[in-house]
Amino acid sequence: MDAEREREIADVLALAGAVRGAVGQVIEGKPEVVDLAITALLAEGHLLIEDVPGVGKTMLAKSLAKAIDCTARRVQFTPDLLPTDITGVSVYNQSTRSFEFKPGGVFANLVIGDEINRASPKTQSALLEAMEERRVSVDGTTHLLPRPFLVVATQNPIEMEGTYPLPEAQRDRFLLRISMGYPSPAAEVAMLDHHGESDPLEPLQPVTDAESVMRAIRIVRSVFVHPAVKEYLVAIVNQTRALPQTRLGASPRAGLQLLRAAKARAAMDGRAYVIPDDVSALAAPTLAHRVLLNTQSQLSGQDGSDLVTAAVRAVPVPAGRG
Repeated sequence: MDAEREREIADVLALAGAVRGAVGQVIEGKPEVVDLAITALLAEGHLLIEDVPGVGKTMLAKSLAKAIDCTARRVQFTPDLLPTDITGVSVYNQSTRSFEFKPGGVFANLVIGDEINRASPKTQSALLEAMEERRVSVDGTTHLLPRPFLVVATQNPIEMEGTYPLPEAQRDRFLLRISMGYPSPAAEVAMLDHHGESDPLEPLQPVTDAESVMRAIRIVRSVFVHPAVKEYLVAIVNQTRALPQTRLGASPRAGLQLLRAAKARAAMDGRAYVIPDDVSALAAPTLAHRVLLNTQSQLSGQDGSDLVTAAVRAVPVPAGRG
């Protein structure tokens, strides 16, 4: 690795460390969750946080937004939320006798979609074009979204009252799905001490900016992936389709997303190349929400993570560094 490349990877490593430290001030005892959120940011993907209310889903999104000093907007998804509330709407201006575009909630670097599965499927679908193509079309006019662009959506489990399950097409747009989980007793005691008397976001200071994040994203994209590692990744994706408990396996888009996430993980680890461990470590959070199990497997208590874990175990790891 030449000197220039070493400096670039070192810059990504430093940026990730700074963001990790800032967000860790608010989200205590969850380093793996914070790292996955940063992975989504550097891979320029979208993050779906699924868990029960009150475990810090929205706080993670808000702290990430403040740490990177980018524009952020929060959209509270409710059953009466309209698609135009997401994308924006053209409003007639009587003084100019023309229509003016009023941007919706999606026009920000980081969009926090709170409880996304409480909105109707029609409103959920309004995010699809924005998430995939980073633009929206209103009244025949295309409007580009700012970069970097990251949707951090939170959702409650679908069995909870008043929620709509996300359709497969919507879930496939999210790079990673993570679960916060309950904090450890020690972390919960620390939370009571630090967050009980003041807003935990108030002392948090930005540690980077949009320009630096975009530079890091460009560096991450150029991380080297050996053909053997690509074959290993594709074999895992194909294995999710071949297992007997599968009703719907991972899509080709899922493989592309896993590759991008693996590149981000490699750079965050100070490497300019991807190793098989990067792929296997991120397989479950990248693929589990994109696969569907057959009825028998669901009744036996299995979920997507179990299927992806079985797929990873079934594929031999390539020799060498990758």
